[in-house]
Amino acid sequence: MRWLGGDEEGNIEDRRGLGPVGVGGLGAGGVVLALIGYFVFGISPQTTLNAVESVQGQQAYDQQDGFRGQPKDQAGQFVDVISTNVDQVWRGIFRQSGQTYAPPAAVVLYDQATGTGCGLGQTAMGPFYCSQDRKVYLDLAFWQELETRFGAGGEAARAYVIAHEIGHHVQNLLGATDQAQRQGERGAASGSVRLELQADCYAGVWAAHASEVSGGKVSLDPKDIEDGLRAAAAVGDDALQRQATGRVSPDSFTHGTSAQRMRWFRAGERSGDPAKCDTFGAQTL
Repeated sequence: MRWLGGDEEGNIEDRRGLGPVGVGGLGAGGVVLALIGYFVFGISPQTTLNAVESVQGQQAYDQQDGFRGQPKDQAGQFVDVISTNVDQVWRGIFRQSGQTYAPPAAVVLYDQATGTGCGLGQTAMGPFYCSQDRKVYLDLAFWQELETRFGAGGEAARAYVIAHEIGHHVQNLLGATDQAQRQGERGAASGSVRLELQADCYAGVWAAHASEVSGGKVSLDPKDIEDGLRAAAAVGDDALQRQATGRVSPDSFTHGTSAQRMRWFRAGERSGDPAKCDTFGAQTL
């Protein structure tokens, strides 16, 4: 994948090296509940964290102030370049429809655990977007897990993850996040599944336009697209459940199957049109 020399807008909040946050807010118990909820019952981590936070009330949790700007290390620069490119793609798409795109408040890089607008975030949760503070959260240790545990290595697979999470931000701007919550959170055709599959499709839309908005500085070849598809397949509900429990329970799906995630990523990549990502109106996912 080509990315070195790509634009860097520096919309990065680097909290790496600051150490784990304290146990304020949701604390470790809330994170454990989130992980159990996902791997056993298929409930999305953010749903569990929000529920626990509402029970506990608006307790203060530790928010860390990281370095804002362009990271100096290559791993951080990669995130900066890709997130900048994704924002450029959506800025152009919004402009074409007469709208103004507002990028995420930041892409936060952290180690182990950190405070978020959605409660305490932790590495084990994987990358996530918090709609409350409009930030993407990413522990770069996930890249290693993506390769060793899920068999989806390579920079294009990592770029897919970033584009998917920023896709959730686009959904938040367009109202799809609220629509998913109204529709329900559980089951193979739930609002949660439709939301995740649409974010996969949006990641494909990014891949279709990455080169043109960057003047070729960021580009993906056919092998890169396959790496992105492999990453999408690796985090399908059926694959994760089979790995965690040895069985598949469609009634507890929150993200969609591997085949669905690949299909919607490909739909976005082949069309380059976010209108083709209407998972909420689709009869068949």
